Amino acid sequence: MYPIERPRRLRVSPNLRAMVRETDLRPEQLIYPVFVKPGEMRRDPVLSMPGVYQWSVDTLVDHLTEVYASGVHAFLLFGIPEHKDETGSEAYDDNGIVQKALIALKKALPDSILIADLCLCEYTSHGHCGILTPEGMVDNDPTVEILARTAVVQARAGATIVAPSDMMDGRVGAIRHALDQSGHTEVAIMSYAAKYASAFYGPFREAAENTPTFGDRKSYQMDVANRREALREVLLDVDEGADLIIVKPAMPYLDVLSDVRERVLVPVAAYQVSGEYAMIKAAGANGWIDERRVIEESLLSIRRAGADMIITYFAPQVANWLTGRQ
Repeated sequence: MYPIERPRRLRVSPNLRAMVRETDLRPEQLIYPVFVKPGEMRRDPVLSMPGVYQWSVDTLVDHLTEVYASGVHAFLLFGIPEHKDETGSEAYDDNGIVQKALIALKKALPDSILIADLCLCEYTSHGHCGILTPEGMVDNDPTVEILARTAVVQARAGATIVAPSDMMDGRVGAIRHALDQSGHTEVAIMSYAAKYASAFYGPFREAAENTPTFGDRKSYQMDVANRREALREVLLDVDEGADLIIVKPAMPYLDVLSDVRERVLVPVAAYQVSGEYAMIKAAGANGWIDERRVIEESLLSIRRAGADMIITYFAPQVANWLTGRQ
């Protein structure tokens, strides 16, 4: 008679558990999203996201220099412009806020990975992700032309990676063509390939100041009920030249993340979005959960489901934990 299986033997001590641990978490796997706005010496708190701020370029450089020292070397930049208009023109202005931040950060942190979010929603007066038709619908093809133009401007300012988050059809191919034609063949594309029309984005609207003035984004972001469609979107973007892809949000879509990881060979990121962050912070502040343990468990679950990288507002805090700085 064979002895009974006893998996618990491999759990009896911290060192034994560490030796057989299947999933790890390292600072270099984290991408830190930040918000930059015009002005000087600004560090404006985002009330719905405790610990998150809107930075001016000068304070952002100081902040990210500290974060870089903790081991997080990749930063995702969102811009809050001084002026908005129907076409989001500050997105593709050489003097736009993200371009100013890219230039400053490239000088201060030349080895950092600077990822420019590529969308028009922060820059348009109506808050939608593209050019509108007279009927108020986002017009796909003219929007793609502007996104490609914006990508070149971001690359010229120093972006390591451009990250189209608009969910327009065909934009990855157009952006790749524009980057190559302008001599920026080394700039990678990290596509928000499976981006859902999620209710978990609420606090981000405050942070990025991009709430639509009418309607919603369900006509271009993915239906939250669909799983197979995500693979279709991802595979199309990979075929068009995406170097990395993003699943967004993260924890509510771990099934999608797992599916994507199984089907593609490019690196996969997942975005732990503002609503996920805000809920953990609120529950932690009320003493309902052990905040640190929940943060670590949530990130490990995203890694376990297949993410090579995680975009998370917790990045500086977690990196300090991992490196023993806190």
